[in-house]
Amino acid sequence: MMQDLSRFKLPPNFRGRSAFAVQLWWFVQAIFFHTSPQFAYGFRRWLLRCFGAQVGKHTVIRPSVTVTYPWKVKIGDHAWIGDNVVLYSLGEIDIGPHAVVSQSSYLCAADHDYAQVDFPIRARKITIGEQAWVAADVFIAPGVTIGAGAVIGARSSVFRDMPAGMVCLGYPAKPVKPRVKEKAIS
Repeated sequence: MMQDLSRFKLPPNFRGRSAFAVQLWWFVQAIFFHTSPQFAYGFRRWLLRCFGAQVGKHTVIRPSVTVTYPWKVKIGDHAWIGDNVVLYSLGEIDIGPHAVVSQSSYLCAADHDYAQVDFPIRARKITIGEQAWVAADVFIAPGVTIGAGAVIGARSSVFRDMPAGMVCLGYPAKPVKPRVKEKAIS
């Protein structure tokens, strides 16, 4: 047998809050967060903080962003989170200051161990470094770190750590060149 889902058990306190808190967040997200005006960045930052997220000053978080468990999310100062981004925060997600996660990107901070018959779920932290740019429609796999200042090209899929200061792209994403060319010394 490959997997027997009747044997699956959610690890104790996996969600990090009670079932009531989870449902309350999902209600607040649907009714207030998603329906807030585009310009209500402060309001959305406040809602996320009310549910335990660590959100820095002057962050731009669009109303169409979906956050599974805000208490597992940290977003640094001046970061931008674009339209239709999914922060699937079953594990921690840490987005550094001045980082950008562009529209329709999906950060998936958990997976299942497919080699075990009970198919256990595993939370695996995602880190987006300071001043990194995750371009449009990028998938970031569980446990991945994007180095400071890295650029992840549009529609890339990232399954392993990407180095700081590099432009990375593809399926799977690979570093292809430095983000900034070094200046010749004269």
